[in-house]
Amino acid sequence: MQPPAAGLADLPLSEVLERLAARTPGPGAGSASALSCALAAGLIEMACQFDSSVMAQGRLVRATALRERALGLADQDRDSYQPVLDALAMPADDLQRETRLAAARSAASSSPLAIAGVAAQLAGIAAECAESGNEHLIGEAVAAAELADGACRAAAHLVRLNLRESPGDPRRTEVSGLVQSAARALEEAFALASG
Repeated sequence: MQPPAAGLADLPLSEVLERLAARTPGPGAGSASALSCALAAGLIEMACQFDSSVMAQGRLVRATALRERALGLADQDRDSYQPVLDALAMPADDLQRETRLAAARSAASSSPLAIAGVAAQLAGIAAECAESGNEHLIGEAVAAAELADGACRAAAHLVRLNLRESPGDPRRTEVSGLVQSAARALEEAFALASG
């Protein structure tokens, strides 16, 4: 029995990047999206530290919780694709192959969908920071919105890929709504930064 893999958040950044670059199934795009969310959350937290308003303290608490959630999702996603690979490795004439593959792809959609949800929330908080936070940290708020928006779109793409054989799955619609929400928040943050 293999020991559990170390959490990505517990590793030096250089090792996280080495693991992302390695010829292994995970960590991959989902984990990278989750780590981007954690970076966005960190920038929001920083911006909130320079704002003593009650609203900023509320944003700080939310961003901190979302950063922790994102780091957990990075590890969850790292391991979520192995059942898909196991099903793909089954002989093509195995009667259970397609059923196992569909179930594995459906299950593998859960973590990127959750990542997209975290990202959309972070983009919204970043827009709030751009609107009413410390004006000297609007660059951090916009960067956080950019990172969150990109993470949301990347994670949504993974959901769509995993569910490509299930066009009626409601998670496809749900993730599209998250992408739209993150994009709106990014536009708001940009407009506030340029205005």
